[in-house]
Amino acid sequence: MSAPENLPGIDNGLLRFLTCGSVDDGKSTLIGRLLFDTKTILADTLSAIEKTSARRGLSAVDLSLLTDGLQAEREQGITIDVAYRYFSTGTRKYIIADAPGHEQYTRNMVTAASTANLAIILIDARKGVQTQTRRHSYLAHLVGIPHLLVAVNKMDLVDYDQATFERIRSDYLAFAHRLGIPEVDFIPISALNGDMVVERGNHMNWYAGPTLLDILETTPAAHTEQPENFRFPVQYVCRPQDSANPELHDYRGFMGRVESGEIAVGDAVTVLPSGRTSTVKAIQVGGLDQPHAIHEQSVTLLLADEIDISRGDMIVKSAEAPKVVKQLDATLCWLSETPLSTARSYVLRHTTREAKAKVAGIGHRVDVNTLEHEAATALDMNDIARVSLRLAQPVFIDPYADNRATGAFILIDESTNNTVGAGMIL
Repeated sequence: MSAPENLPGIDNGLLRFLTCGSVDDGKSTLIGRLLFDTKTILADTLSAIEKTSARRGLSAVDLSLLTDGLQAEREQGITIDVAYRYFSTGTRKYIIADAPGHEQYTRNMVTAASTANLAIILIDARKGVQTQTRRHSYLAHLVGIPHLLVAVNKMDLVDYDQATFERIRSDYLAFAHRLGIPEVDFIPISALNGDMVVERGNHMNWYAGPTLLDILETTPAAHTEQPENFRFPVQYVCRPQDSANPELHDYRGFMGRVESGEIAVGDAVTVLPSGRTSTVKAIQVGGLDQPHAIHEQSVTLLLADEIDISRGDMIVKSAEAPKVVKQLDATLCWLSETPLSTARSYVLRHTTREAKAKVAGIGHRVDVNTLEHEAATALDMNDIARVSLRLAQPVFIDPYADNRATGAFILIDESTNNTVGAGMIL
């Protein structure tokens, strides 16, 4: 896959963003408004939601139906599962994740947040900062989303009152300071009427800042804000078997995705865990030679030396090696209905590598409502805790704060093969 920055006609790169907040703050309506006002809704889709809205006796189109696709969601008027939507403007492409607001779906929200580069946290102007607002803000901060935008929605229901907006802004900033969030942007909107979403509208002339779409258009894409170390987990070793083409007999390509950083022909590399070194002889995309590769490109690397490399190994630049460890500390979000047990072993999957893991200890559980640390001996579904893990095989890690790809892992139940936990390495 080509890097997002190289997509034809796209100047600012792909932006993945998340909408979150308390129940009924208007997340799905906001996404519907974005799609509607940017004219990215297909005619048949628009016709379908117009008919559904009419059956419900609504005078206007219910734009939330564009994302609440499950029958149970439409019947209850809530979001249950994460809904992904795609749209583009003249300058970039977007992937939107609509996260559920209910507490019991916290694990869904963590899943949606794991790849986002911006989080839009919606607040109902009538209700102000709620428990779930704080919870989702904490989770967005926890999973390392670098840009937070607080959208004070339903301003039409408070007569577009500036004092209401300023009060909510002050309340949220006090909470953000306590949480350690360094920077937050704020915008007043009405997702229902479209004010300050794509168009400015005529009701909030007291707000001189950009519209929500303006902010989306100028938010930096992932991997572009600071230099990153080169990380290339090997997915597959390509050894073509073509007796009619003797040139391929010595071909040995290492296939995978550049998770971060960049690499060029001639660069010195080290292979982990063996520690063997070599140089990059060729970089190929679709069988064609390329002079270099950057983050999020899927490529094949050919090395100058014969080295035993297999799936699960990692190729890095020799001067940028990560830590090789068999024990690590992490923040773990428990996703399973079956509680975590320190007596059991799990499979840790980190990039393309797997290792058996046991929980050596639980440092504390975080109460996401109060942010207090509590003692714990087990974890239930949606619990978040600091844990220590012992591994049977080494993994090659960076702190999650430095690299979201090599700083993250999942835990798998060996008996069911279900994903039961998601972790961020400290």
